[in-house]
Amino acid sequence: MELAKRSEVPAEYTWDLTAIFPDKAALQAAMDTLRQLADEIEREFKGKLTDAETVVRCLGKYRALQETGTLAGNYCSLAGEVDYTDAALQEQSKSFGRAYAQIASRLSFIDSELLAGDEAVLREAAALDEPSRPLLEELLRQKPYQLQPETERVLAALSPSLQAPYQIYNMAKLADMRFSAFTAEGKEHLLGYSLYEDSYEYDPRTEVRRAAAEAFYQKLREYENVTAAAYQAAVQTEKTISVQRGYASVFDYLLFPQKVTREMYDRQIDTILEKLAPHMQKYARLLQKCHGLDRMTYADLKLSVDPEYDPSVTVEASQDYIVQGLSVMGPEYQEMVRTAYRDRWVDFAQNQGKCTGGFCASPYGAHSYILLTWHNQMSDVFTLAHELGHAGHFQACNSTQSIFGTDVSTYFVEAPSTINELLLAHDLLKKNPDKRFRRWVLSCMVSKTYYHNFVTHLLEAAYQREVYRIVDAGGGVSAETLNRIMRETLHRFWGDAVALTEGAELTWMRQPHYYMGLYSYTYSAGLTVATQACKRIEREGRPAVDDWKRVLAAGGTKTPMELAQMAGVDLSTDAPLLDTIETIGEYIDEICRLSEELDG
Repeated sequence: MELAKRSEVPAEYTWDLTAIFPDKAALQAAMDTLRQLADEIEREFKGKLTDAETVVRCLGKYRALQETGTLAGNYCSLAGEVDYTDAALQEQSKSFGRAYAQIASRLSFIDSELLAGDEAVLREAAALDEPSRPLLEELLRQKPYQLQPETERVLAALSPSLQAPYQIYNMAKLADMRFSAFTAEGKEHLLGYSLYEDSYEYDPRTEVRRAAAEAFYQKLREYENVTAAAYQAAVQTEKTISVQRGYASVFDYLLFPQKVTREMYDRQIDTILEKLAPHMQKYARLLQKCHGLDRMTYADLKLSVDPEYDPSVTVEASQDYIVQGLSVMGPEYQEMVRTAYRDRWVDFAQNQGKCTGGFCASPYGAHSYILLTWHNQMSDVFTLAHELGHAGHFQACNSTQSIFGTDVSTYFVEAPSTINELLLAHDLLKKNPDKRFRRWVLSCMVSKTYYHNFVTHLLEAAYQREVYRIVDAGGGVSAETLNRIMRETLHRFWGDAVALTEGAELTWMRQPHYYMGLYSYTYSAGLTVATQACKRIEREGRPAVDDWKRVLAAGGTKTPMELAQMAGVDLSTDAPLLDTIETIGEYIDEICRLSEELDG
């Protein structure tokens, strides 16, 4: 049966964007407000940002413009994310992007004038206006890399074009790519992007799972050259900008907004590739034994240790799991979870053209919005707990900081999400001493939480680093080159434990993270912090939870190192990462022991 059209999906399983704007008229009013504010700011302040009081007044209006802009931008983009086949919604999103780019271009004088002026004025303005302090401090940090005003104006105007590679990727993947049904076990099976990633990869039927993988990657191969061209355009643009701004390398350019060092970046990738690989190879061999496989292939890695024990969970039943699992965070946090279900923060639907994967958007001045596709699996519960972690983070951050203080480093941003997965699993472990149940929960942690963040995204990051090394040295990347790098990366990690079947090298085509700078590696970085913070919560209880809540509220006013320190985690050494890898290894060892006891 074909996936439903968006218009056919029950409303209760979709998100409700009327909490941002009740209708298109309200969106249009917001756009009018944006243009009016831009006119006022340009008229009143262009060429006049020479004293602290004027700067403060300008940034007050600019802050109001940003608040309206983030609401309008999220309203348009979220509407488009659930249906890439709807041309009107896609045009609405693009239209906003073009309009806002023009506004940003007109107002680029703010940064240019402030950075060209006396630093003492910026520091005085920061002392006078606490809401604007994060922005002014960031401007001072950016000063060495600021270009001439006219160049900055042009770059701002070109922002929609600079985002074109990502849009091309999504349109090819979500609008143009059409999968044919495949045959396995004598039956015809429907195939789609989300069906493969959310269902067939976990299917315990070997013939179905492997046939689905073969058909899936055959379709991806038809689009490898256009996808490679889009990716090449994206990374070459980043390299060009890094050179023009005077960064030592494209890595320095991309790490700058994260406020972390190259050493922290390389450490995360190199240490996991070396130290975690033996543990995960052991886990792969366990899966092969549990399922009686002739060989362990790349298409088999998402299997559950005990698929018959994996419960089917409805959307409605998932609420109890999550509310109870996150009880340690306190009643206010639990109420946020209930509100998310009641007020339709979450888009659970399966429909044609919907964005794959999951994400949480938290527009300043409104509640969060969570996208995922529900398949009645326990993995969906962990995914939703993860995204609610983002929601809880930005509910705390947005209610405490000005909009200028909410830009959290991507190095840290996955910590509040992944800790929720750990807290949920730990709560489940406390409730049932049964060995099979314990093995199931531990395997959920390894195969879902840690695999997703420490394997899937980490291998993406290792592959991505090799791509940027080529680009940084002046080279280019074709589909052939990208396939080679991905295959070499996968083989380095999995060794002889996993056979890399035809199509595994096309894994680079599956993730949008490559169009978001150096994002992939930050999943493991965030989970490292989350693992250590969760251990502290298990040991100390309320004091550790209170510290964690203060971390969430701090938003972007602290660096990742400072945020981790507030939670009792020292990122100046590799000790937290090594301990986290050891913890994963201990989980795998226990799963192996329990499997021997249960299965013989």
